[in-house]
Amino acid sequence: MKRLKNYLAFAAVLFAMTGCTQQQINQAMQAAQDALGGSTQLTVEEVANGLKAALEKGAGFAASSASAQDGFWSNPQIRIPLPPEIQDVESRLRQIGLGGQVDRFLETMNHGAEKAAVEAKPIFVDAITRMTIQDAWDILKGEDDAATQYLQANTYRRLQGAFQPHIKTALEQVNATKYYTDIVNAYNRIPGVQKINPNLDSYVTGKALDGLFFLVAREEQNIRENPGARTTELLKKVFDEANQNG
Repeated sequence: MKRLKNYLAFAAVLFAMTGCTQQQINQAMQAAQDALGGSTQLTVEEVANGLKAALEKGAGFAASSASAQDGFWSNPQIRIPLPPEIQDVESRLRQIGLGGQVDRFLETMNHGAEKAAVEAKPIFVDAITRMTIQDAWDILKGEDDAATQYLQANTYRRLQGAFQPHIKTALEQVNATKYYTDIVNAYNRIPGVQKINPNLDSYVTGKALDGLFFLVAREEQNIRENPGARTTELLKKVFDEANQNG
């Protein structure tokens, strides 16, 4: 029963969007009200708009948090670590006097991700605006992170394309690329080691997007589970109604 209200309400929306008559739409809405003892006060538009509002809230929060000063650097859950190729030799690099360079590289790499994250919000909003009734239905029937999955499937490539140039520029502006090159060159001079030369821009872009969607998923869960996170009357109405029979 937890999602019954939403299932029935969105069924009515689906009927409306697939050419059903007004009588059929009314019958669908009446069926929803009858099944719920007449308790639901939500309209089709409110349910659809409520879901979009939840998506926009979660995505906007993620983008704002990630792009804030020290958004990545001060958050251990999304802070970007050293590339895997050199994680195992970090202690060795510090032992040979490169600890300061490692620290500068880590910090500036994360600041580059913060600069790129500014691009995320308009791409998220565009994807939400384009969301169809079927998309909404799939999100409603899906897992607790279904909205995050929808955004990831519909924005990842665009975000990747938007992020990477900004990552590249930001890394160059703060000399992260230079620090990384210095570290790699110094490491490669160590006798007997396997030479490394990963693509820094692609690595940082990928980790930045991982962190961004981590924040989206966390906020989606918060909105679903925490009434205090529903900061508009529409969000409160939609999710309170949806959870009454949970």
